[in-house]
Amino acid sequence: MTPNARLIESFYEAFARRDARAMSACYAADATFSDPVFTLQGAEIGAMWSMLCNAGKDLRIEARDIAADDRTGTADWQAWYTFTATGRPVHNEIHADFTFADGAITSHRDVFDLWRWSRMALGRKGALLGWSPLVRKAIRRQARKRLEAWMASAPQPPQSDPMFRAC
Repeated sequence: MTPNARLIESFYEAFARRDARAMSACYAADATFSDPVFTLQGAEIGAMWSMLCNAGKDLRIEARDIAADDRTGTADWQAWYTFTATGRPVHNEIHADFTFADGAITSHRDVFDLWRWSRMALGRKGALLGWSPLVRKAIRRQARKRLEAWMASAPQPPQSDPMFRAC
């Protein structure tokens, strides 16, 4: 297993433990993250993982098909949890692409079907309207608002520091 494949594996092991501090330590300080809901940079990434780990009381994570070379990597992962806003169960299937530099994640892109997610998380409303640009924009706006509130109120894990490498 390459060092970067081990980094991805450590990241998902930390996620399975809901250890946002260890997850954050896997990223470079100026890393970027994107998925169908968020576009983040730097410390915002650790804040997002901290918020999601805190909310995911019944969160279960499984990662597979982890592969990486010196510059790039991929993984497929699944998450099972209760969406706190509606109390509905979600089983999300995600493909992740990574880039690396100096033993840290510099970019992380998760891809999943937002309409599928919205059907599970939002129920009838998501099934009927989750495909629409207006609902997708509302999901992104609400998620960003929730993240900003979290960052304002909760202590955040430090972004990656060469002296602190838990990953």
